[in-house]
Amino acid sequence: MSQVSDIDESLYSRQLYVLGHEAMHHMKKADVLIAGMRGLGVEIAKNVILAGVKSVTVQDEGIASWEDLSSQFYLEESSIGQNRAQCSLSKLLKLNPYVTVSAHTGPLHENLLAQFQVVVLTNSSLDEQRKIGKYCHSSGIQFITADTKGLCGSKFTHELLHPLHSWQSGCLLLFVCSLKGNPGIVTCTDKHEFQDGDFVAFSEVLGMTELNSCGQVEIKVLGKPYTFSICDTSLFSEYEKGGVATEVKMPKMFHFQALHDAISNPQMVMTGYGKTNKHHTLHLAFQALHCFVKRAGRLPKPRDQADAKMLLAMMRELKSEAQLELDEDIVRKFAFTAQGNLGPVNSFIGGLAAQEVLKASSRKFTPVQQWLYFDALECLPEEEEEKEEVRLLTDRYDGQIAVFGKAFQEKLGKQKYFLVGTGAIGCELLKNFALIGLGAAEDGHITVTDMDSIEKSNLNRQFLFTSEDIGRLKSETAMQAILKMNPSMHITAHQNRVDPESEEVYGNKFFSSLDGVAAALDNLEARVYLDGRCVQHQKPLLEGGTLGTRGHTTVVVPFLTDSYGVPGSSLQKAIPLCTLKNFPYLIEHTLQWARDEFEGLFKQVPENVNQYLTDHEFLQRTLERGEAGALEVLAQLHGSVGSQRPAVWEDCVTWARLRWEILYNNDIRQLLHCFPPHQMTSSGLPFWSGQKKCPHPLTFSPNNATHMDYIIAAANLYAQIYKIKGTRDRNTIREVLEKVHVPSFTPKSGVKIHVTDQDMEKDKENHSLNDCFNNTVSIHFLLDTAHLLKLKNELASTPGNSTTLRMHPIEFEKDDDTNFHMDFIVAASNLRAENYGIPPADRLKSKLVAGRIIPAIATTTAAVAGLMCLELYKLVQGHRRIELYRPAFLNLAVQTCVFYQPLAPQLFTVSDQHPHLESEDTGNRVRTLLVQTAEGKARGGRHSRHELPQSTVSLSGCAYLPTEIPLQEVSADRAQVGIYL
Repeated sequence: MSQVSDIDESLYSRQLYVLGHEAMHHMKKADVLIAGMRGLGVEIAKNVILAGVKSVTVQDEGIASWEDLSSQFYLEESSIGQNRAQCSLSKLLKLNPYVTVSAHTGPLHENLLAQFQVVVLTNSSLDEQRKIGKYCHSSGIQFITADTKGLCGSKFTHELLHPLHSWQSGCLLLFVCSLKGNPGIVTCTDKHEFQDGDFVAFSEVLGMTELNSCGQVEIKVLGKPYTFSICDTSLFSEYEKGGVATEVKMPKMFHFQALHDAISNPQMVMTGYGKTNKHHTLHLAFQALHCFVKRAGRLPKPRDQADAKMLLAMMRELKSEAQLELDEDIVRKFAFTAQGNLGPVNSFIGGLAAQEVLKASSRKFTPVQQWLYFDALECLPEEEEEKEEVRLLTDRYDGQIAVFGKAFQEKLGKQKYFLVGTGAIGCELLKNFALIGLGAAEDGHITVTDMDSIEKSNLNRQFLFTSEDIGRLKSETAMQAILKMNPSMHITAHQNRVDPESEEVYGNKFFSSLDGVAAALDNLEARVYLDGRCVQHQKPLLEGGTLGTRGHTTVVVPFLTDSYGVPGSSLQKAIPLCTLKNFPYLIEHTLQWARDEFEGLFKQVPENVNQYLTDHEFLQRTLERGEAGALEVLAQLHGSVGSQRPAVWEDCVTWARLRWEILYNNDIRQLLHCFPPHQMTSSGLPFWSGQKKCPHPLTFSPNNATHMDYIIAAANLYAQIYKIKGTRDRNTIREVLEKVHVPSFTPKSGVKIHVTDQDMEKDKENHSLNDCFNNTVSIHFLLDTAHLLKLKNELASTPGNSTTLRMHPIEFEKDDDTNFHMDFIVAASNLRAENYGIPPADRLKSKLVAGRIIPAIATTTAAVAGLMCLELYKLVQGHRRIELYRPAFLNLAVQTCVFYQPLAPQLFTVSDQHPHLESEDTGNRVRTLLVQTAEGKARGGRHSRHELPQSTVSLSGCAYLPTEIPLQEVSADRAQVGIYL
């Protein structure tokens, strides 16, 4: 427990869901050296410091230049001529108070290197890499190199891994049968996704209890997706019922070559299918570039044909040794852009390299073996053209102008973009916007909106914020931080949610003024809505998201690519209602039940009371909901405004104690009365088997910590909604509990408890009793119309003292450990878990599930934002070839980084000039319409109705305007209509 307590969970909570406590403890012992404080080095340092290693030393002998400002976000114009490491130190120190950060401005030497467990080189020569790599290899120091040149990047990993202890992945499967034999056969209740060689651990098995203590067991998948074989179980006891199989990730050792050997015999991670030759070309290109710099004393000049030929000649010499076919076009573009220094490329490579540092220091996840190469050369103009000579003067964008030229830089500055969200991805996007100068010209502008305020848990990823900013508005604070990075930025901060209610602010005029939109949102519904608005106004959309070490990017180009799409089925299966109420079998079920309890007791009931007191139609609307629903709500109202309303703190403690008895004793006894432990189904099988875990009632004890945790949290929350002062003093609460009279309970006959949601729906349709043990008020008797009528009559007249009866609903807030919210959730869930024999969850796991938290880590966020901004380059360039856009999926935990071509919009054939199209699926939104004649002419676009010509195609069943498109210039009797879905 002492190890767990020294990790600040309020800061690292989202990252802990990715790495876990053990990996974090390993990281907290790691001293890391990062050499080179240009754009790539500072990106890696930022991510590693945020993650929480023991110490980071940044080293650089060089001084800041103008071209550094295009990617080094901690340098200012006043830093020019000063040491890069020293100038960056003050800002790096503010990122994480738990990490010691220092700067070293002298050369690297063995005495310095010996102080670290991980060494990272950036912006270094090949000779230096060989020298330091050799020393690290012989000294047992983890060694990583990373480099970016223009639109290309490389990374090399050499780790001397110690295996991490095995860890559970969280993949749980219930099983209903385990056959004795050699091997034993396990049959699961649901399909599994195991593979041969995976390992599982067993728990909660009855009968064949030897499985519970046999540790990790290797499995072999059988033909059916429900079964797998395990070890020899022929001598085990007979299986009775129950059991959970949990996947276990086992330690794995990797063989790494030293840098010297890896150069000539490279192992590579491919960042795209069918690109082996391209990666090997880049491998030689980076080696040749080192030779070029060593010989010429500089990098190749931008777009200099002579330098490109010289680099190509050097590569041919290397090729003769490697026996590879060169892609000379890549080499030429590599040479033309090698002097560039781009923020988005550094953001991507820096995120990947920082993750390798975390792997090396935490001993978790699969390291990259060993080389990774990346290029975004498709960001260059589509058509080859003569370009003006690139002259780098004293401009903060020199590193970008070296790649794209001055004209493109001016075009970037004139862009008008809308950024929705300033969370983790939003902060990284704003950083990149400032570095590339998006909207920084006189005619350019960025509008950013986010309605949230800064919390401590944000600081682990959202690097624009510091502890001094907690409580401030995210959008305002992010804007101020960005203006310090680049004072030329034109940016406006809003605090609006982007949804139908804000369309007065973000209406047609607003969207029409934009060049594009970037989405940094954390929920599907908001993404889909924003996508629809972009489609409606023909604006490109950049979208990205992360889930722990996994990330994705999407680019939507009007008239060219498929759009984000309509919401489909949820990625998370909804938990059946009757499972939540009566038959939980996973801790996730009890946590969701506890969250529903919280919402019902402390939010919905107060809101209903306030509506009743202020809205004279509320009572009638409630009665129209149906008898069962109305009885529930009216009983709540009557209890909250009538004689049961608490007046003093002791009343709140009494309520909490009685509530405890109902939930954890009476309800369970009633359930067992309806379905006794040995009940059999009509098929002759035990009712309590498989996913149905037979519960047992609890007996309250003030000496039980969890029992008292529930009383304290529930009583205080109940007091808050009535504005009654509470207390945490356990002795005081014990004294009150001694005086509480708990009525005896006898289970009732005739109570109907639904076994499935289908049974519940049938009863609703038949207007039958729908009890199913409601979460917010337990009603264990058949519906009594007379009782409902009595409540209606008593509540018909609003009390005269309605102002004093108003209640105070509570909004659930998971990250405040002083507000009793998570105290209630943890206690309520674990008590219910005890009822059903489910292993309890700690506070961190409970917060993850009940708070619906998305696990996150800064490395993935940086990588995703970098890729989004590379797609932004293409949008500003005006690329019209779909194959040049590259949405991406990456998983930094394993060796996965895949780029793919976006889908084109669906095409429909129109038979004549005035067709009427019936949408086969009216749920799909029509995105963009493109009319193409047989001669190849194309028109498309959105028009307001008063602008439409007489000749149009009309579309019915479409969710978005316009429903008509012009058909002028369509001379053939057949045309293709592309509907952007």
